[in-house]
Amino acid sequence: MARFIQLHLLTAYPPSNLNRDDLGRPKTAVIGGKTRLRVSSQSLKRHWRTSDLFRDAFRGQMGDRTKDLGPRVLKALTDEGMDVKDAETATQAIAKVFGKPKGKREHFAHETLVFYDPAEIDAIDALVARLAGEKRQPEAEELNLLSKTRAVDIGMFGRMLADPKAQPYKTDASIQVAHAFTVHEVQVEDDYYTAMDDASDDRIDFFAAADTLGRERTRDDAGAAHLDVAEFGAGVFYLYVCIDAASLVRNLGGDADLAREAARTLTEAAATVAPGGKQNSYASRAYASLVLAEAGDRQPRSLMSAFLRPVQGGDPMEDAIARLSDTRDKMDHAYYGDDRLASETMNVPAGDGTLAGVLEFIASHVPESTDG
Repeated sequence: MARFIQLHLLTAYPPSNLNRDDLGRPKTAVIGGKTRLRVSSQSLKRHWRTSDLFRDAFRGQMGDRTKDLGPRVLKALTDEGMDVKDAETATQAIAKVFGKPKGKREHFAHETLVFYDPAEIDAIDALVARLAGEKRQPEAEELNLLSKTRAVDIGMFGRMLADPKAQPYKTDASIQVAHAFTVHEVQVEDDYYTAMDDASDDRIDFFAAADTLGRERTRDDAGAAHLDVAEFGAGVFYLYVCIDAASLVRNLGGDADLAREAARTLTEAAATVAPGGKQNSYASRAYASLVLAEAGDRQPRSLMSAFLRPVQGGDPMEDAIARLSDTRDKMDHAYYGDDRLASETMNVPAGDGTLAGVLEFIASHVPESTDG
């Protein structure tokens, strides 16, 4: 079995604003001296792990990421009739297990997000029920709430715990996701738009005679009630993902079958789940046109260098596929001669391969043991 599984995807998105910066503009990056559209890895991972694909495949096996454990515990205790001061003391003790909580005003919410394993949530709920029923504070041994996580999304993307005492329970990510970027130069464009006030339409009988102040309605009332400018872009995006398959099996407690399903589901999500930015405005849903999966033990590498020189003219998708294939061949020959990685491809423009074939290839290269 291979240690590393690498994914290379090319996806064409129509006019859209998939991932916005602090000013509401599409995120960009300068690559090869040219501006490209960009979608951050954080955005991609968020939309994958919250997708229906993940929820259906891993119901009850997903983590819960929140800053609001404290408020939830405090509410549960007080709802069960515990005195407010006693509830605050118990809440603070429980919250401290997972990080530094804020004060009473914030109901002991954490200062940073905490990624909880389902087993930890169950343990917290059981402890809260016990404390509320017995109207007491937690014992020291009852605060051993941290556990080695087996949540699928935590096993994939890792979790950080700020408290030094909690470091044995942190998880290093087994999957690395690059920022997606367009293979060609782009210019972010302005979309000047207006919104009309329905009540200004003199075809509506109620408003045709007079407005609420009794004034005669005239054609001067016609026109936009709101105008603004939105920014968007379009293009073919290259995305690179690296799966440390042996690490994924370890992070999931040695469950190779679960690791296989995790790798398959991640790949399907990467190929079919679009980022959610401004979807109601642009309907920018898209599937990948190319999915290239590689498996092997040697050091992983992105093929982004294929697009340091922007693709220009012609068919950008077919040109990008050709550029990617050529770069892969030349890079592998330079480093390894004729020793090629095992691979499987779905190439939609060429009508070659299927996503099902790629998913089966990926599952077949996840090792049975953590030594793989």
